[in-house]
Amino acid sequence: MNEHYPFVNPPLPYAYDSLEPYIDTQTMYIHHDRQLQRYVVELNTILRDYPELQNLSLEELLTNTESLPEEIRQSIINYGGGVYNHIIYFNGMINSQERSQAGTLYPIILRDFGTIENFFNEYKRNALSVFGSGYAWLVVDQNGTLSIVTTPNQNTPISFGLCDLGHGCLGACLFSAAF
Repeated sequence: MNEHYPFVNPPLPYAYDSLEPYIDTQTMYIHHDRQLQRYVVELNTILRDYPELQNLSLEELLTNTESLPEEIRQSIINYGGGVYNHIIYFNGMINSQERSQAGTLYPIILRDFGTIENFFNEYKRNALSVFGSGYAWLVVDQNGTLSIVTTPNQNTPISFGLCDLGHGCLGACLFSAAF
């Protein structure tokens, strides 16, 4: 994604049908070409009248929400978070061997969760606890400790001082689950 306004919807990093039978082509098309595109258009529409915000990256907008003008703050959280979360979601579904951090993540998961099974069980429990629309995230705090958090709607963990292991903090995004 480009660094600042006007934002664009990046191409899907794989074919629309490449996740079948787990996620069908139509679902991928709807989420990428309709939902994500709508979030991009709405975010650009909001920022059009705020030139002082147009040089900020998406991550800068979402990590400094208290400094945003009050009249557009929630809209930027909603639409900017929608853009950010969907890009993380789509990029997180590439082949794990293609992600540069795949080999380094394993020992950190073992350190912080004990076993891979414990990690998957906790991740699944958290993801299933989300009511309605939201995400489960693998995040890292300022001490380098992994944890799993959930966010409703299009809220993103970077707005709460948690890094999503990818953008801006310590590495690349690893897991998110949209519902």
